[in-house]
Amino acid sequence: MAHPGNAADQGESSPYEYELVTGEAVALDVRPASFVLRAAGTIIDWLAYLGFFVGLVFAVDFVMGDALDPALAQALAIAGLAFSILVLPTVVETVTGGRSLGKLAIGARIVRDDGGSIQLRHAFTRALIGIFEIYLTFGGLAATTALLNGKSKRLGDLMAGTYSQYERVARFDEPVLGLPPELATWSYTVDVVRLPDRLSRRIAQFLRQSARLTPETRVRVARDLAAEAMPFVSPVPAVAPEVFLAGVAAVRRSREYAALLLERERLERLRPVLTRLPHDFPNR
Repeated sequence: MAHPGNAADQGESSPYEYELVTGEAVALDVRPASFVLRAAGTIIDWLAYLGFFVGLVFAVDFVMGDALDPALAQALAIAGLAFSILVLPTVVETVTGGRSLGKLAIGARIVRDDGGSIQLRHAFTRALIGIFEIYLTFGGLAATTALLNGKSKRLGDLMAGTYSQYERVARFDEPVLGLPPELATWSYTVDVVRLPDRLSRRIAQFLRQSARLTPETRVRVARDLAAEAMPFVSPVPAVAPEVFLAGVAAVRRSREYAALLLERERLERLRPVLTRLPHDFPNR
């Protein structure tokens, strides 16, 4: 059966293109930062680190003055430059978990390809490769590499196994579908046993995305899902497959909510027994 969000059926990019599945089989919808945002963040970081280097040079010149030996001045300049464009970015991204001044400005952070926080080796690899692709080529190599891959990765990200994840997303309140009016009487007597978790997720996913499907795909997917759900429902109403799926989802949601409220009520009645000391201690 085709996936409800199949891009070929909808004629658009798949909404699961950037879906990340954790070790607990939980799907997370993560978004990589776009090329424009990455470029803006990189420019801010570039100005910040070079500004730090310029400030360091002026500070040394102000403290040492004419007493500064030319050879020592050259050595300090090289050390300061290495610290500003290699050590400082590594420390900042390691301590902040992939965030820097530029990434805070655009609302992104650097994460591993599996979605985890970066470590010292990831930050060092990115900073080291960044010297060549950002500073020595004025960002030309980084921009070319980012334009050639879907997650706007620069060469340092490809070497370190990281990417820039966009985190400043709008809050999404998932709509709650009510019970179809034609199934109001049916909902009082229907017997719906527990559906398999995978089938429940697919039904909920279809109901959320049905409006974005083409009419042919919408009818076909609804018919296939209804056929899978019918063995768990009795009696089966004589309605359209999509209406049937909406009714099953609404009945399950209302009954599971009622069961949770009943469980909470029972726990509240047991709370005094579970929390008080035995034998009325110490007031016996």
